[in-house]
Amino acid sequence: MKKYKHILKNRKDAAKKLKDVIDMQKLKDESWKLVALSKGGLELASYIKGNLTNEIDFLFSEPIMAPHNDECEVARVSESEEIVINERLVSAFEIQYDYIYGEAHRKHEEQILSQIYKYRKGRPFISIKDEVILLVDDGSDTGSRFIVALKTVLAQKPKAVYIAVGVLPSDILEHLEPFADDIFFLYDIDDYVETSLYYKDFEDVNDEMIEKLLEER
Repeated sequence: MKKYKHILKNRKDAAKKLKDVIDMQKLKDESWKLVALSKGGLELASYIKGNLTNEIDFLFSEPIMAPHNDECEVARVSESEEIVINERLVSAFEIQYDYIYGEAHRKHEEQILSQIYKYRKGRPFISIKDEVILLVDDGSDTGSRFIVALKTVLAQKPKAVYIAVGVLPSDILEHLEPFADDIFFLYDIDDYVETSLYYKDFEDVNDEMIEKLLEER
């Protein structure tokens, strides 16, 4: 764990290093669309985009936590109401699927829709059919954001889907590989703890910055 602590200075540093891994000329020529999966992912995506004219957007999703345990994520729902379920945890905790689907609907109505209106002013998610998509996040604690995002965008039949991420668990990398055309990453870590550990500066991205980045998209 100590080997990787603060391995990245901040999201700007991660973006600079990812740009050495990503084929930036191809990103520009093929007009890849950058899709952020978190607030930190949006900041990272903006640094990757730089002065290029590529379109950028935010795909909203929310975790569904286990009953009586608000620290254990058992499923996740996206803004298109796609759901991914951690079957192992659901089985272990004997959670009813009615609970999962009920919570997914509630999270979508109460949280995701309000975020769409707040940050995108009600604008729908960008059209991605036959487009090349780059999913971006600063890290991945459980992989659920990437998995639900892949399920969401693949349903819309893009031309190709790539992933760009600063750090992620080794087992999550292996799980994602069959579903993405390529994965650009800096570090895959066996004993992953939490994303913030691997950045020296991991400040929250404030609402003003999110609205500004989505307006500039």
